[in-house]
Amino acid sequence: MARITVEDCVLKVDNRFELILLAAHRARSIASGSPMSVEKENDKNPVVALREIASGTIAADDVREGLIHSIQKNVEVDEPEEGAAPVLITERRVPLLGRDDQSSDVIVDVLTEEQLLRGMESLTPTEPSTAIGVGSNSGKS
Repeated sequence: MARITVEDCVLKVDNRFELILLAAHRARSIASGSPMSVEKENDKNPVVALREIASGTIAADDVREGLIHSIQKNVEVDEPEEGAAPVLITERRVPLLGRDDQSSDVIVDVLTEEQLLRGMESLTPTEPSTAIGVGSNSGKS
């Protein structure tokens, strides 16, 4: 095959900028060990990639998909098939959060502020603690 030109490749990929992106991606994949679909003929990987695109031995759409996949940060995960997990029958579902059965609800006592203060007063000690002043005079002579 004669020297490859961009005009030969533009027939397969319309946009020249996209052509350069695809050829660069294909050249990197050749450098990483991907098999070539044309003879190398003492050419470098970018020239081989352009020759592959021009000859049509690789599909530009396949290279485009590979380029997009290599740039993506989030890889799409296939959703499970419908038959993979059984569907629950709505009649047999368990009631949620006990709302259907009022007898299972918990009744909470309500305290007023006065009742809370009286309860706290009963918890305070009536005599002063002997440990309060023990360590304060030990350093003085």
